[in-house]
Amino acid sequence: MKVLLPDDSTRDLPDGSTAADLAASIGRGLAKAAVAAVVNGAETDLGTPLHEGDRVAIVTATTDDGRKVLRHSTAHVLAQAVCDLFPGAKYAIGPPIEDGFYYDFDLPGGAHFSDDDLGRIEARMREIVGENQPFVREELSRDEGLARFADQPFKVEIIEGVDPQEGAEGSAVSVYRNLDWADLCRGPHVPSTSRLGSFKLMKVAGAYWRGDEHRPMLQRIYGTAWESDKALAEHLHRLEEAERRDHRKLGLELDLFHFPPEIGGGLPVFHPKGGLIRKLMEDYSRDEHEAAGYSFVWTPHLAKSTLFETSGHLQWYSDGMYPPMEMEGATYYPKPMNCPMHMLIYKSQSRSYRDLPMRLFEFGTVYRFERSGVLHGLTRVRGITQDDSHIFCAPDQLAGELASLLAFVLKVLRTFGLTDFEAELATRPEKFVGEPEEWDQATDALREAIEGAGLEYKVAEGEGAFYAPKIDIHVRDAIGRRWQMSTLQVDFQLAQRFDLEFVGADNSRHRPFIIHRALFGSVERFFGILIEHYAGALPAWLSPVQARVLPVRADHELYAAAVLGRLKGIGLRADVVAADEPLGGRIRKAKLEKVPYVLVVGDDDVEAGTLGVNPRGGEVERGVPVATFVERLRDEVDNRA
Repeated sequence: MKVLLPDDSTRDLPDGSTAADLAASIGRGLAKAAVAAVVNGAETDLGTPLHEGDRVAIVTATTDDGRKVLRHSTAHVLAQAVCDLFPGAKYAIGPPIEDGFYYDFDLPGGAHFSDDDLGRIEARMREIVGENQPFVREELSRDEGLARFADQPFKVEIIEGVDPQEGAEGSAVSVYRNLDWADLCRGPHVPSTSRLGSFKLMKVAGAYWRGDEHRPMLQRIYGTAWESDKALAEHLHRLEEAERRDHRKLGLELDLFHFPPEIGGGLPVFHPKGGLIRKLMEDYSRDEHEAAGYSFVWTPHLAKSTLFETSGHLQWYSDGMYPPMEMEGATYYPKPMNCPMHMLIYKSQSRSYRDLPMRLFEFGTVYRFERSGVLHGLTRVRGITQDDSHIFCAPDQLAGELASLLAFVLKVLRTFGLTDFEAELATRPEKFVGEPEEWDQATDALREAIEGAGLEYKVAEGEGAFYAPKIDIHVRDAIGRRWQMSTLQVDFQLAQRFDLEFVGADNSRHRPFIIHRALFGSVERFFGILIEHYAGALPAWLSPVQARVLPVRADHELYAAAVLGRLKGIGLRADVVAADEPLGGRIRKAKLEKVPYVLVVGDDDVEAGTLGVNPRGGEVERGVPVATFVERLRDEVDNRA
């Protein structure tokens, strides 16, 4: 028989051959790396028989999809080990997640896992891996599945709920068996446990079944799994580095912000240094928006419920909104988004095609009720300051606006030192509003913008919102972590909901296209990402203190003050620390505060008009003329280097 490969070439195979046979026929290296296959667009096991004309792709362990298979299979081994060590344990679900996996358990008598238990469980997992147990797929009827898992209430619930993502679909139930132990699962899995081994259990946490606080609290074990010991070691090193860079820790150490319990969870206050960094971020953003033809607007923090009924937020997002307030016979909500109010600004007067594109911009604070369990420093808060813009344009302006907008987004992100980009294009879902022709036009314009910017991108078929396709820009930070950052979304719904129009050159009324765009995403989250990207050592233009002058002795303090005056005189941010403590201690303190430049002045400097430059992460220079350093630092700040 012949099968088709991803490059449209064909491969002849004996009848009855499997995906594993195909991999072996191509080469020993591919056979060794293979963990699963995609046959006619569906993920499947390597042992799946192939048929004439099948289109087949082999999934290898070093790909994202391959790692998902490894992690999913390792999660099964985890559950098997727990059931071996804790008779009577009830196991719920164990999916792969980014960089790892987890599995949820309910232990007999309400017992809890301890840290010592993780070591025992991991040891049993390695025994299972060493036993080379095959993953055997079985198809059962619904009744057979219920009988097989009669003592596992969570599995019974899944089967009765008919969830195809978890192995129950229609009247069929798919099960994977390792010897006598079985799990409900749709697969695919590696051929046998011997393909696993580069894993580590990380921690235990509590998790409500189905994420519902009214359901049982389960014990969740997190782990990570990779294609090799080397990849595992690199990941563990990244985790150590991430802990060192944790913005929550650095925020306290550098005196930038904190979360007072008196205010409430997810509501930070920024200290003078943190507030200054925010101001510098926002000032740069405002300058760039002004130069790009945006108009600045401002909207209030509250609005009547009728506004959010019109926008659809009360219908679609009420779970994420703060509770209402009753005042003077009306119901008010803290705004969850800025866009409804921007619609009202557009609608406040008649618009002509000559007014378009209209680009509105606001640093607007919105409020979203995030569950306390998902709050995480500045990257997940309840008070969110968005750098929100809405562009109203004619249909024939859409492609050009998106292209220039994406270029604008990338320019700003690069200025902040984020240069490794990926894009994701989310397209029309099954249920949508608007006309298919509009969706096609918007999707094509988004695709052209991405390709014109030269970005690598993936198409997330059917994952657009019901009202619009979008581009999500992802960045990788200094240690390779992927962050979802900016969003560009074309909206067909709000113009209809708010009855927005413009008069065209044909003197007829038309609906504008609306582009939603958040560049930072939120100021708070972007702040946290920057702190972690730079490990707190922000570039000079963003640093609260750009240079610190340290006199060696008290009799050098007058000269130090003169140097400080030169720096401040041209708008640089600098301070002096008097010689009340030993010089070494003052230098160490400046380094801990991540000050970009420590300037030491002693006898020779006073006599020659120089200073010693101790740059953060660089070599010490002695005898640098003050004018030379001042000019150098000014250029660095002006160029945002």
